[in-house]
Amino acid sequence: MTPKILVFAGSIRSGAYSGKTADIAQKELAQQGAEVTRISLADYPLPIVNQDLEAEEGVPDNAYKLARLFAAHDAILIATPEYNGSIPPLVKNTIDWVSRVRTDNGKPLRPYPGKVAAICSSSDGHFAGIRSAMHLRAVLSHIQMEVIAPQVSVPNGSEAFDGEGNFREERLRKSMQRLCRTLIEHASLLSRREGSNGSA
Repeated sequence: MTPKILVFAGSIRSGAYSGKTADIAQKELAQQGAEVTRISLADYPLPIVNQDLEAEEGVPDNAYKLARLFAAHDAILIATPEYNGSIPPLVKNTIDWVSRVRTDNGKPLRPYPGKVAAICSSSDGHFAGIRSAMHLRAVLSHIQMEVIAPQVSVPNGSEAFDGEGNFREERLRKSMQRLCRTLIEHASLLSRREGSNGSA
């Protein structure tokens, strides 16, 4: 079965390095045979997580929409920037709101547990967002996602992409190919397991 992979960036800024990295991942995954869905978090605005708000108004509709998307895919690839040495608030807030979704129309909905995840990071400095990637890896593991080992970390973002939006460095191109290959392999195993369970 063809694995279904969801891709998004952790920044909605025009020209964001994480957005360019997500674009490259989307192309590479499709070239390697995956069914790819690319979204922008700008299309799913959410308030800051607030349990008083949740008690009064419930979980926001956009959190449900994202939870359904996560649950409908075998794997998720997140391309994250780094803010002050850690995960940007947009990414963490999205993850936290989606984690509040437990049921959908009375049926259990599990957007995270057992899903496969891959991480890319980027920054305009030499460290390439690796601290953000490390923190994101810990969060995704905590919510019971299977985070693959390969990751792509893009340093010096202002110089990392050519005029067509591709990586300038062969090292980064090969790293993305390896990450996507590994993600597809793990997602394919999950897809086959779920298909077998569904037909039993």
